[in-house]
Amino acid sequence: MNKRFFELPEEKQLAIFNAAMEVFGENDYKRASTDLIAAKGGISKGMLFYYFHNKKELYLRTHDYAMRVITEAVMDQHLKEITDFFELLTYAAEKKVRMLKKNPHIMSFALRSFYSEKEEVSGELHASISGAMGGKLASYFQNIDFGRFREGVEPRQFLDMMTWMTDGYLRARAMARQPLDIEEIQRDFERWSAMFRRIAYREEYQ
Repeated sequence: MNKRFFELPEEKQLAIFNAAMEVFGENDYKRASTDLIAAKGGISKGMLFYYFHNKKELYLRTHDYAMRVITEAVMDQHLKEITDFFELLTYAAEKKVRMLKKNPHIMSFALRSFYSEKEEVSGELHASISGAMGGKLASYFQNIDFGRFREGVEPRQFLDMMTWMTDGYLRARAMARQPLDIEEIQRDFERWSAMFRRIAYREEYQ
């Protein structure tokens, strides 16, 4: 990758990465058009390949950017202060919404890259994802008091349900072209968390 890319204004870098995430997120790697990426990013195809020497490098550098943004969005110092499982998930949802407002195509790109198979970039992607995820999940929940859960309740199931609800909720708003109102979404997630807390936690922690 040409280091001159980082001499571009931050807004221009973001526009190019968002264009790449949009096109790669909507298409298989082979079918993703670099002409379309250049057009959406407001740059000529020649300049696109001046900064990223080929399509594969563009994809991998875009993936690096997406993983960095996602990690920075969810891993911060405030995590050490949260001991309640559902409070943490609500906080994570708020951070996710803030991230999406700046990078609207990042989740569709991250999801497609995660399930990439038999593509030219699949080998490098799987190695990168494994390295990035190693230890991250355990670190994220390291201060949570799991003793609050009822006997026989599996926290991972509630993590999965909240994740699915978050993705479905955000996708529905996007399809309806509704703006991402952080305060409104925060209120919705607080209601969901309270409901799940009553189901999952021991009575004294509800």
